Amino acid sequence: MHRGGGLLVVISGPAGSGKSTLIDALIRAHPDRVRRAVTATTRPPRPGEVDGRDYHFLAREKFAELLAGGYFIEYNRFSGNYYGTPRRALVDDLGRGGVVVLVIDVHGAEAVRGFFPEAPRIFVVPPTPGELRRRLEKRGTEDRDEMERRIAIAEGEMLRIREYNFIVVNRHLPAALRDLEAVIHVARRSLPLGREAEEWRGGRFSEWEDGGFV
Repeated sequence: MHRGGGLLVVISGPAGSGKSTLIDALIRAHPDRVRRAVTATTRPPRPGEVDGRDYHFLAREKFAELLAGGYFIEYNRFSGNYYGTPRRALVDDLGRGGVVVLVIDVHGAEAVRGFFPEAPRIFVVPPTPGELRRRLEKRGTEDRDEMERRIAIAEGEMLRIREYNFIVVNRHLPAALRDLEAVIHVARRSLPLGREAEEWRGGRFSEWEDGGFV
């Protein structure tokens, strides 16, 4: 979904890929054009996280209630906690225009693809398995068993990388940010299949600038 509404960008990547840091940098660079879709979770907030900005932090009972009511477009269980994407909030956010970034695991990305098949899917990956391990160790938020489990999950996620349209290798943040901007730049210029004449008559091609991030 783009042009008339916002552009939904789906981003996945293993824990330790640096995707959250990369997206934060993208939002800082384009605060008026890029927003992060706020998803829900039952896990407790980490230091520095704010309810409604990083996640909607919900009690397990509340999450189950909303799930039963069809509130989520997708949900998943990870490390004993539940995560979900609110359906109505995402649609409303796209209606505001701009770029809406949805950070989600490979299972959630598959579900979202059924609702938004035109949304570009980007996989963020560290350059090597060794670098992934180093970053997880540096975070210090997982014990040894949990870290090994996350690395095993990352290896499984890599087997599904062909389900994505683009790969951003996050070796150095500035370079990865430029690559991410380039992907979004191309995605915003991709034709809305079947609606080209309608889009042109509506004046929406005027959004296409000569260069830079749009």
